[in-house]
Amino acid sequence: MSSTTALRVAAGTEAAEPRQLDHAQLRTTLAPYRRTSHAASVWQLASTLAIWAGLWTAIVLTLGVAWWLTILLAFPTALATVRLFILQHDCGHGSFFRSSKLNHWVGSILGVLTMTPYHCWRREHAMHHASSGNLDQRGIGDINTLTIAEFYALTPWQRFAYRVYRHPLVLFGVGSFFHFAVRQRFSHDLPKDWRKERISVHTTNIALFALLGGLTWLFGWQFFVLAYLPVLFFAASIGVWLFYVQHQFNPTYWEHEENWDRHEAAVEGSSFYQLPRVLHWLTANIGYHHVHHLDSRIPNYRLHHVHDEHESLHRIDRLTLWSSIACINLKLWDEQRKRMVSFRKARQLQQAN
Repeated sequence: MSSTTALRVAAGTEAAEPRQLDHAQLRTTLAPYRRTSHAASVWQLASTLAIWAGLWTAIVLTLGVAWWLTILLAFPTALATVRLFILQHDCGHGSFFRSSKLNHWVGSILGVLTMTPYHCWRREHAMHHASSGNLDQRGIGDINTLTIAEFYALTPWQRFAYRVYRHPLVLFGVGSFFHFAVRQRFSHDLPKDWRKERISVHTTNIALFALLGGLTWLFGWQFFVLAYLPVLFFAASIGVWLFYVQHQFNPTYWEHEENWDRHEAAVEGSSFYQLPRVLHWLTANIGYHHVHHLDSRIPNYRLHHVHDEHESLHRIDRLTLWSSIACINLKLWDEQRKRMVSFRKARQLQQAN
C-alpha cells in the first residue's frame, strides 16, 4: 500500500480504488492537529531560552579558567541553539503562535540568535516545501543534488567541485559554517523584488554585529574565539546534518514535474528520524519530518501525535542514529532505480550502460 493510499484509509475514505488524496481531504484529516496552544509555545520558548542563556552563562564563567571546558560546553550550547532555530522554523510556518505578527516578531529575534535572517530564510524555506522532491524545481532551500546523468554531463572540473561540495568535511563542516557565518550576511544574490527579505538580512546583521561587538568588548576576544565560533560551528553542523537526513536517504522520492505529487513527496521524500527521547526534545520533534511536510501548520509539539495516532504512517521506513550514518555515502539520484547512490555505485552503473 502506498503512503497516499494509506492516508486515505486514515482519513476514513475507501482504499479499494487507490487515488490521490486531494488537499481538501488532507486538511480535513489533519485539521485537529493544527491547533496552536499559546501556553505550550510560550513554555517551549521560555524554557529553551532559559537553558540557552544558562549554558552561555556557564561558558562565560569558564573563560580564562579552562579553555577546554569552554569548548566542551560549546556542544550542548549548540544543541540549545538548534532547538531555538526549530522554534524559529515553526514561527516561519505560522504554527508557533496564532498571531502572524507575533510569529514574525519572535522569529526575527530568534533569527539574530541563530544568525539566520528570518524573513529571507522563511521565503526560501517555503519554496523548499512547495517543490521538495521535484527534479525540475531544485535550487532554493535544498542541498544541491544531481542525477547520475546530470553528473556525468558535467565537465571534469564541475564534477570535482560537486564531489568537494558533497564531501562530509565540507557539507557538515566548513560548508555549513560558511553558510551561516558568511553567506547569510549578504543579499546580493536575492531576487530584486524580495524587498522584505533584503531588509531582514541587513537588520539581522546590524543586530548581530551590535550584540557580538558588545559581548566581545565586555568579555574579551576569548569570548568570540573560544566560545562563539565553536558554538556556531557545532550548531551549523548539527543543523545541516538534520536537514540532510530529512531528504537524503533511501528509499526517498524524486520525480520530474509531470509525475511529481506533493503529497507523495511529503510522505515518501521526507524521513522519519527516530531519535532518543532527549534528542527529539532538543530538536523539537523535527525528526517527524514526514508529518511536518504533510502539513507544515502543525506545531512541533503535535507532530509525534500525528505519527502515533495514524497507523498508516507507521509503515514509513525509520532512520535511527546508527542507520543514518550510511546516508553520508549517498551522493546522486539514480532515476532508473529510484534510489540515492554513492559515487562508486554511480560509476559502476555508468560503466555498465
